[in-house]
Amino acid sequence: MSGRGSARGVLAIMGSGETAPAMAKVHRALLDRLGPDSGPVVVVDTPYGFQENADDLSRRISAYFAESVGRDAVVATYRSRGVDGLTTATALARIGEARYAMAGPGSPSYALRHWVEGPIPAALEGILASGGALTMASAAALTLGVVTVPVYEIYKVGEDPSWLVGLDILGRAAGLTAAVIPHYDNAEGGNHDTRFCYLGERRLRTLEEQLPEGAFVLGVDGHTALVLDLERRTAAVAGLGSVTVRVDGRSTVFPSGTETTIEALVAAAAALRGSPADAPSGWSGAPAASADDRAPDATPAAHALKDEVSDHEGAFVHALEARDARTAVAALLELDTAIEGRLRRGEDSPDLDSARATFRALLVRLGESAAVGVRDPREAVDPFVETLLELRRRARANRDWESADLIRDRLAAAGVEVRDEADGSVWTLEESARTV
Repeated sequence: MSGRGSARGVLAIMGSGETAPAMAKVHRALLDRLGPDSGPVVVVDTPYGFQENADDLSRRISAYFAESVGRDAVVATYRSRGVDGLTTATALARIGEARYAMAGPGSPSYALRHWVEGPIPAALEGILASGGALTMASAAALTLGVVTVPVYEIYKVGEDPSWLVGLDILGRAAGLTAAVIPHYDNAEGGNHDTRFCYLGERRLRTLEEQLPEGAFVLGVDGHTALVLDLERRTAAVAGLGSVTVRVDGRSTVFPSGTETTIEALVAAAAALRGSPADAPSGWSGAPAASADDRAPDATPAAHALKDEVSDHEGAFVHALEARDARTAVAALLELDTAIEGRLRRGEDSPDLDSARATFRALLVRLGESAAVGVRDPREAVDPFVETLLELRRRARANRDWESADLIRDRLAAAGVEVRDEADGSVWTLEESARTV
């Protein structure tokens, strides 16, 4: 199945090694696409949020981006759907500001449990819609497709092979009806088969029989990335391994260095299947989610709400960047009015939930901006004033009275009053200079 979504950014799918040296080049290339002013990398911690060492993992990932990629990273903390409203809104604000975000190691089933019917998937898709870059690696990569492998439950607990309903971001963004399987070339089992993300051939064949009609397996080897340019409709393979399109046990392999199109991946699946590339999507075998669970709401009212939220959010961001607090608050009030009107009419929909989450995220951003704006101006100018006073002290010590007086006069013109006392010079900030 092939189609063009509204996304125009770049989606990178990493099979593993998202914080390994081999993938640093891929991260840098993605950031280079966005330009030098793309801000910090935003790391979403949900997939590993259940782990006792989650804080340590966040620190290690941040250190990797700083040391190996040359870019700061911040963590959008959303470790479970049970976090408080401020934590949720702050995470959404971080993701909303992101030009480049990544989610990676952990458990795919845990991530789905806390992402499905929540605000995070829409926020991640928003990055792609705005032309940013999103990397989904390891556990997070598994959630991208129309269905997801519950790896730990099958490999460690021994449950019968079956799919979970996936986020299907890959379908909406790239038009690919696929099950993403990272760690595709895994060989950790030694004398037993752990390929295909620890499934092995036998269990993968069982799962293939349960795939939705028209879907295929999209395998990504370890330390390998499939980079999808959603606007140009290109697909590139980078790293140490390959990307595999598999249907009913038959495969087409795209080695590292391949530069092709997204349509070529669809065509490869169709050729293996021996059926048209636009085969309809539906379930075969495993219990089905309804079409409404897998597809975005396409009603005119839903589109109108999404457009209205997008307009108000854009106005808010533009006003905040211009330091126009009044217009930013006005945009928030307009968004609040739009949400309130729908609530009064008894509307209840995922798009309304998303709109409310957006409102909270923007409120957090306004609060953060206010915190910076209302801080003591003396704290902001202190390093600069002290530097000038040090230069003035040196000038006075050298009896360079002209330079010393010039520094004092220039500071006075800027609202900084300097007084020479027995123990040295002290300074105060005039009240008019404190207005922000």
